[in-house]
Amino acid sequence: MKKRIMIVLSMLLMTSLVFAACSKPTNNQPGNTGNNKGTTSERESPAQGDAGGNASQELRYNLHSEPPSLHPGLANDNVSGGVLNQILEGLTTIGKSGKPEKAIAEQIDVSDDQKVYTFKLRDAVWSNGDPVTAHDFEYAWKWVLDPANEAKYAYQLYYIEGAEQANTGKGSDDAIGINALDEKTLEVKLVNPTPFFLELTSFYTYLPINSKIAEANKNWADNAGDLYTSNGPFKLVEWSHNDKVVLLKNDSYWDKNTVKLDKITMTIVNDENTVLGMFEKNELDWAGSPIGALPTDAIPSLRDSGKLHSQAAASTYFYKFNTTEKPFNNANIRRAFAYAIDRQAIIDNVTQGGQFPATAFVPPSIFADNSKGFFADNDIDKAKGFLQKGLEELGYKDVSELPAITLSYNTSEGHQKIAQAIQDMWTKNLGVEVTLENSEWAVYIEKLHSLDYQVGRMGWIADFNDAVNFLEMFRDKDGGNNDTGWENAQFKDLLAKSSTEKDAAKRTQLLKDAEAILMDEVPVLPIYFYTNNWVVNDKLKDVFIDGLSNIYFKWAYFEA
Repeated sequence: MKKRIMIVLSMLLMTSLVFAACSKPTNNQPGNTGNNKGTTSERESPAQGDAGGNASQELRYNLHSEPPSLHPGLANDNVSGGVLNQILEGLTTIGKSGKPEKAIAEQIDVSDDQKVYTFKLRDAVWSNGDPVTAHDFEYAWKWVLDPANEAKYAYQLYYIEGAEQANTGKGSDDAIGINALDEKTLEVKLVNPTPFFLELTSFYTYLPINSKIAEANKNWADNAGDLYTSNGPFKLVEWSHNDKVVLLKNDSYWDKNTVKLDKITMTIVNDENTVLGMFEKNELDWAGSPIGALPTDAIPSLRDSGKLHSQAAASTYFYKFNTTEKPFNNANIRRAFAYAIDRQAIIDNVTQGGQFPATAFVPPSIFADNSKGFFADNDIDKAKGFLQKGLEELGYKDVSELPAITLSYNTSEGHQKIAQAIQDMWTKNLGVEVTLENSEWAVYIEKLHSLDYQVGRMGWIADFNDAVNFLEMFRDKDGGNNDTGWENAQFKDLLAKSSTEKDAAKRTQLLKDAEAILMDEVPVLPIYFYTNNWVVNDKLKDVFIDGLSNIYFKWAYFEA
């Protein structure tokens, strides 16, 4: 949901997007702020910011992979989101308190029934001097809902009146409850009261677009240049695809006096060992989560040296099944593969980052009792029983008649090691042969979206702090981030009821009941709940990573 496909967006497994969330799905591993001390790195360039004394205010960061899109309506991973959160700003933003705060919106009025939000915009301009208007928000949000644009995160706007109908071709654009009443006033009508709506308006799918430019140039977001205007703390000045992204302080930003960094250079290197080496040679100021990962073998020594920053994240690392084809169209086969994994062994011997075994999908930070899960970890006897039953249901005599099994993942040392461990477990515990396949992130995520896979890894970073964010992506088999082909009428009904239930305890129970169905039919196989791990130049201060693994550089600076 809200944000991240997480698919997208990142992340790596054992170290910390992602994605990413997302939020979003992630192609690496996310991260939160930690209190451990980072490594020291001297920076001797002349001062350019009043917070840093004589320290250079240039941050060197690594993205791990090429952002699939810097169009906020098309982004669905934490790599893209990690850039967008620096260069664009929504009606609200997540402040250092971890709560949504007013951003482009200067005033927010909410109706008594909690269903109509009226946003009064402050005087803000795009980096080219154009005013940021209510129409820019209306245009951007309705662009996402236009089915022709195939925005994967369109469902994040379904809380808005008429949004789902428009996106599914059952309603008109005019019936969407998004209206610019004048240049500075945006009115939004919701289907039901949505307590987390102001969190959503900080998410990248809800970011504005310079409508004047976008209406005239449909490819405005493909590259840096005059067409790519920013309204956030930084502006995009260079995007050398698959090489680096360069941001400069945006002197047109309404809150520019808060921004201390002059420049952010984001390299794109996807080998974790190379990235850590760059950090140790003072070529980077940060390595690891939330938009990257550390080499798993390096984590114990980094922890022992006191350099490692770690914190639990509201994120889940999991595998998806393509339920539209044999053998994973059979629930018992899926159960067998889910039960035949020793998650604790993976954490102890592979990821080594303090993660938590997941036999539930929603993280314990949201549902506290999910630390116990829905089934036992490494339950081989039950796994074998499910396998036998599934083989009989599919008409196979034994495992030798199963179709060839391929486990897919996006290129990463960490994902590869996890996949190899699980490959061995499935062979040992179930007697099945498994082939591994890896692809670069953009290619990989497209394979998942098109159901061109059997079993595929993914990570989901919470877009907002609510269980529905983890569950709603599986509501519809054709949903933008579902990628499994799975759909269940009772599951959908429970989600629908939760959206109108005003009693908090009853709503929570509806969502728990929905998760129980998901974990019984296992279109997804949870493996662990993320921990973010990273190392940082100890002269870099006030980088903010929220509880959902979004990173913000608005307040960051280097001390002398």
